[in-house]
Amino acid sequence: MSAENRREQILDVAIRLFSQKGFRGTTTKEIALAAGVNEAIIFRHFATKRELYTAIIDRKCCSTQYQAMEQALHEAMNRCDDRQVFESIAFHILEFHEQDDTALRVMLYSALEGHELAEMIFRTHAAYNFRRLAAYIKQRTADGAFRRMDPMTAVRAFFGMVVYHAQINKFFGRDGRELLNITNRQAAARFTDLFLDGVTSPEREAKRR
Repeated sequence: MSAENRREQILDVAIRLFSQKGFRGTTTKEIALAAGVNEAIIFRHFATKRELYTAIIDRKCCSTQYQAMEQALHEAMNRCDDRQVFESIAFHILEFHEQDDTALRVMLYSALEGHELAEMIFRTHAAYNFRRLAAYIKQRTADGAFRRMDPMTAVRAFFGMVVYHAQINKFFGRDGRELLNITNRQAAARFTDLFLDGVTSPEREAKRR
């Protein structure tokens, strides 16, 4: 196995174990055993645990789904296409978590255990996206498209709908879907409708109708 393939294998195993047992419950010895290597090999590829945690974040942020969302979001923001901005975010978040069995678990384990990865994820990923979307909302408010509001509160509300829906589907499966059995595309459209109905300026809403 090449060095690069070995590194990816170790990363795959580490992510799987962290998502199953948390960070406190997973040792480098267990990762090495599951990967079929000795601990020295792990530290050859990841000199410190922080390097391993950074690699986990990079893996998630370099995924095909994440890159597709970034491209769609960038284009929609440049066009000031409000519906496309929020619907593309919602859809790609839901698709990402439906196809990835580890992301939500790793994120929640790290947060509940007070692990440094939680802060790394929030600082380098979540906070960046919150601020970017808040800036967009602020600009659209200045344009007269949105009613006056606190942009960051609006961002929290929007992501709250989407991420909670993803969590229900991921962790409660059939029981959760019995309450709301819709596709990710339908969910993204409905959440966007609710959000835009709440933030669109009265003047813009009157013209739309």
